[in-house]
Amino acid sequence: MHPMLTIAVRAARAAGQTIMRAYTELDRIEVSAKGINDFVTSVDKEAEAAITYQIRKSYPDHTIVGEEKGENRGDNKDYIWIVDPLDGTNNFVRGIPHFAVSIAMQYKGKTEVAVVYDPVREELFTAVRGKGAKLNDFRVRVSNVNDLSPCVIGTGFPFKARQHTESYLKIFAEVFNQCADLRRAGSAALDLAYVAAGRLDGFFEIGLKPWDIAAGDLICREAGGTVTDFTGNHNYLASGNIVAGAPKVTSEIVKTMRPLLNEGLKR
Repeated sequence: MHPMLTIAVRAARAAGQTIMRAYTELDRIEVSAKGINDFVTSVDKEAEAAITYQIRKSYPDHTIVGEEKGENRGDNKDYIWIVDPLDGTNNFVRGIPHFAVSIAMQYKGKTEVAVVYDPVREELFTAVRGKGAKLNDFRVRVSNVNDLSPCVIGTGFPFKARQHTESYLKIFAEVFNQCADLRRAGSAALDLAYVAAGRLDGFFEIGLKPWDIAAGDLICREAGGTVTDFTGNHNYLASGNIVAGAPKVTSEIVKTMRPLLNEGLKR
């Protein structure tokens, strides 16, 4: 196993233990609002601290970028760890058992290692660049579909980017008209991992952050998927607007949404 994948898995499992301990006592959790429908809990912070501890123990000079504490700079700027300690906080605080730990490691701007860990189901999705993607040590591949008609597509509502609501709903309606069904589960990291495992055929969402998608992006691509922004280019880590899926599914979604994009979504 890639040595940095070993550390990423160790960090994800440590965070998962912190999360699941708290999940049995939800009434004791401190919750505060970062924005509209955007929450942070004491558990997010504890889980991020557990991840940082595990990474720092092995790689004290690496830089860590986390959702809760921002950038934790190390002396070595080539190695950057991108961390979401609890993707799906809104599910977590309501007792909905669908959330994950997401950890990606980038070397000189390229994601090399990725882990998405679902501590409820004990499902560990991993990838190393050029080595394929796995779920609990078994290789996974995206689904083998050629058009949208049989597809189940994942999505997320733009609750942090409500200026795009009208455009999003037009896209939603048009994709829904063409596919078998749509799902909104509340964790982009797991949505991307599910695409990699063939559970979802595709996924699209507006306004995500790098820590939401960096790990799932590599896992999806290593499983044979295609990941783009809404214009079919590769600016999704910067724009947060992402389409992922089996190659023909991604191209069909992009083709469907292109005439419905407002100017803000074309970037």
